[in-house]
Amino acid sequence: MAGKNTYFISDLHLGAKYMTDPLDKERRVCRFLDSIKDDVAELYLLGDILDYWYEYKYVVPRGYIRFLGKLAELADAGVKITWVTGNHDVWLFDYLRDQIGLTVLYGHTEVVTQGKRILIAHGDDVGEQPPMYRFTRWCFYNKVCQWLYAGIHPRWTYPIASGWSNDNRTRRSPETLLAISEDAACRLMDFSRQYYAAHRDVEAFVYGHLHIARLNSSDDMPPVIFLGDWIKLCTYVVLDTSGHFELKYYKE
Repeated sequence: MAGKNTYFISDLHLGAKYMTDPLDKERRVCRFLDSIKDDVAELYLLGDILDYWYEYKYVVPRGYIRFLGKLAELADAGVKITWVTGNHDVWLFDYLRDQIGLTVLYGHTEVVTQGKRILIAHGDDVGEQPPMYRFTRWCFYNKVCQWLYAGIHPRWTYPIASGWSNDNRTRRSPETLLAISEDAACRLMDFSRQYYAAHRDVEAFVYGHLHIARLNSSDDMPPVIFLGDWIKLCTYVVLDTSGHFELKYYKE
């Protein structure tokens, strides 16, 4: 799609129980997607788009109808959609890939869009992580663990997963959550510097996960961008045809 831009978004956490009105949030995201439909060539979803999703072989979770329908509409119009899994939407397999026509990626990946080589990642798989988090993430992606989990009836797994998510978000104060995010941001900056030292052709780094909206630029390395979230910030990043990044806030 010549002349159209690339959009990056992450951490929508659609369906989260701690949101006052999850359905209203989903509608707002859909209005945002409507607002960019004539301008978007590529859309990158960098993880935690859904607060919880487990894709069984023959059934899929309830909800998200408006959002998934909007993605299908964009894909049918020729928009290239890439979804990088996060720690909340780990278990994307082949359903959305086949039904909508999007690409599902796991872990950090280099992509080329608007002529720029960019390292994209949700952000939970790069940089130094606590040992328990690394172990938990290994379990989430392990095929045997996934097979065992799939054997448990959803009436048990869904409340456990949604309750865990809710507890992680609500039991800490906003100040504590911000401190955790800032610490993680430092680790991602360190990872980006080390990665760039070995991959000089990379021209930008784009991450989700931190719930911080920031575009870091310096003379000695490419931009490092944190996408923010849609719990409070409603942020996204646009890469235009001239190769310029802009961090934006969606306002109605």
